[in-house]
Amino acid sequence: MKVNPAYSTKEQLIELYNKPLLELVFEAASIHRQFHNPREVQMSSLLSIKTGGCSEDCGYCPQAARYNTGLDAHKLMSVESVIEQAKNAKANGSSRLCMGAAWREVRDNKDFDSVVEMVQEVNNLGMEVCCTLGMMNEDQAKRLKNAGLFAYNHNLDTSKDYYKDIISTREYEDRLQTIENARKAGITVCSGGIIGMGEAVEDRVGLLMSYMEMETPPNSIPINALVAVEGTPLEDQKPIEQWELIRMVATTRIAFPESIVRLSAGRTKMSLEGQALCFLAGAGSIFAGDKLLTTPNPEFNEDKEMFDILGLNPKKAFTEGEQPTTYPDEVLEKKKKAAELRAQQLDEGSKNFQARKITIE
Repeated sequence: MKVNPAYSTKEQLIELYNKPLLELVFEAASIHRQFHNPREVQMSSLLSIKTGGCSEDCGYCPQAARYNTGLDAHKLMSVESVIEQAKNAKANGSSRLCMGAAWREVRDNKDFDSVVEMVQEVNNLGMEVCCTLGMMNEDQAKRLKNAGLFAYNHNLDTSKDYYKDIISTREYEDRLQTIENARKAGITVCSGGIIGMGEAVEDRVGLLMSYMEMETPPNSIPINALVAVEGTPLEDQKPIEQWELIRMVATTRIAFPESIVRLSAGRTKMSLEGQALCFLAGAGSIFAGDKLLTTPNPEFNEDKEMFDILGLNPKKAFTEGEQPTTYPDEVLEKKKKAAELRAQQLDEGSKNFQARKITIE
């Protein structure tokens, strides 16, 4: 049951969303137990491999180049640095690494070649690899799949009706097409949204309806609460109450019984009790570590303590699907052979080199 047929219309979902909170959580918890182990929660880590300088105008995002948020932009991390961070995340209990780059779209250049290599190396560590790189075409999706990418994150953010109030540099259909490209390549889809951006309840439900209308809904659906950043158009948005996040998690769980509901940004504003209700209502994943790309997040030790108190266990990698096979990448292999040939030529040249003798009379 990929979607719940009892709540297949917008009107039904709105009625569900507005149920008395405890009844809503109870229904969500009952469904969660039918399809998932309620004591398992995946610990994921989110790493910004390229920060800032994005050409988009997403109203919530401090990484947009047009906003003065005081964010220090950084070029793409080295493959070696990413592997070091991945090993550290795994040692702290994370079974999934999501690598985010502040790009509008993937371009076929040396930076993308480096990302492909990162995916290969992290997959070989036995971690689920997820990327969020902006828009991508079918060929790029295939390269990532062959490298061993497990999931691609591309959020719709909000409803189609409210979308243009938040973003003008990318169409809603562009996002849907990227999701379809990932799906065609055989990559699992991670796609969700943000609440607290000034949207109405109808827009929160409208976001879920966009997934309801898909032939195959996302394998995982992250639910974020806006973290308002000074310098962005949404800097003055009042933080939502944690009950709203709990309500959105529960509604999503009921609507999509098989999908993983990911409790994402906004956890720093939640109490332990509020997070516990989210897990009870069906949240099956959190991001661990002190940052989510550029916004604050609870540290590993805090989350480990929370897991102990609530009796939760970190979920192992690939329980929702087999580990992808990493295949040699044609572009990287050609570059490797060219570098080896060049090194060989230089070595041979140095052996045959004879210094010219100069006679001084």
